[in-house]
Amino acid sequence: MKIAILSGLSSVHTVRWANAFAEKGNEVHIITSHPNTLEKLSDKITVHSLPFPAPAGYFINAPFLRTLLRKIRPDVLNAHFASGYGTLGRLSRFKPYVLSVWGNDVYEFPRRSPIHKTLVTNNLLAADIVCSTSKVMAQQIRSICPLISTIPITPFGVDTTFFAPTPDSRNPNYFTIGTVKTLKPKYGIDTLLKAFYYTMERLNHLDPGTAKRLRMMIVGTGPQERELKDLSEKLGIANHCYWIGKVPHDNVPKYLNQFDIFAALSRSDSESFGVAVIEASACCLPVVVSNVGGLPEVVIEGETGIVVPKEKPREAGTALIELIRDRDKLKEMGRKGREHVQQNYEWDHCVNILGDVLKSCIGGHRKQ
Repeated sequence: MKIAILSGLSSVHTVRWANAFAEKGNEVHIITSHPNTLEKLSDKITVHSLPFPAPAGYFINAPFLRTLLRKIRPDVLNAHFASGYGTLGRLSRFKPYVLSVWGNDVYEFPRRSPIHKTLVTNNLLAADIVCSTSKVMAQQIRSICPLISTIPITPFGVDTTFFAPTPDSRNPNYFTIGTVKTLKPKYGIDTLLKAFYYTMERLNHLDPGTAKRLRMMIVGTGPQERELKDLSEKLGIANHCYWIGKVPHDNVPKYLNQFDIFAALSRSDSESFGVAVIEASACCLPVVVSNVGGLPEVVIEGETGIVVPKEKPREAGTALIELIRDRDKLKEMGRKGREHVQQNYEWDHCVNILGDVLKSCIGGHRKQ
């Protein structure tokens, strides 16, 4: 296939999809208003930068995109994100056209105003096929646009040879609770810090030796960083918190393998798929996640992790304490978590799912 991917190259997920399709022998073109990336892009991929930046570029780049697509002549156009690039994809009028929805684009963007909702609805209806990364987000798409009945589920996957356990990476002097997230309010890092505080307070009474060994490792950066560091000071846990900052995706396994437990306590349903959760599970980590968006879909409750109510630090802390104090359960959850990922979210399998959707779109267009 000759695939044109319309998406932000600044996203690691765009790079991963593009690299995977290129490695499978497809001719891949990325068309973007966000050309900068920290990730390694295959030299088999051709990148086309649009002249005008977002957000205005989602509209005024349309003539340039139409000209570019006539030149490339792809078999299929795959736009990612239903709001911005979905608008540009609709305005390109290119067929066959697959639109991949990510999260904010159908949860938060349509709620801004009736105009925003109408824009997203029109973008969804313009696509030949609309894809979702999770079942819960497919339901959200249907709530916005009931005319769309069939929505293929195309989950993000994990390369389990790359995301794999390396027990020797752990420092035996610490018991580490960690997360890999952008430091934004939607991801609930403040809830995690409060849960960590509760965990330490309880363990100081139940198991003072373990309490002294506890540490929190936060991988990522973002606009809330200063606020969150101030909160850790206020809670009196700053000396136990390690702020790693943003790391390239290739370095994420290195940090995951320093964790004993992975936590994702997001507060927003726009957390539509728990890719960070399945990366952690692939590294044999038990997970504690909030009951929002697609996070519970990637966890088998009580087997690969524990699902807790959102914005409830005590409940999250109680789950953390349960795993800290029951090491057999902790190890068994980690083992089952990796098996779950291998069976359901192996990267090559997920790439084939989206690839089959693209092929079916091409085939359906040719029959018309």
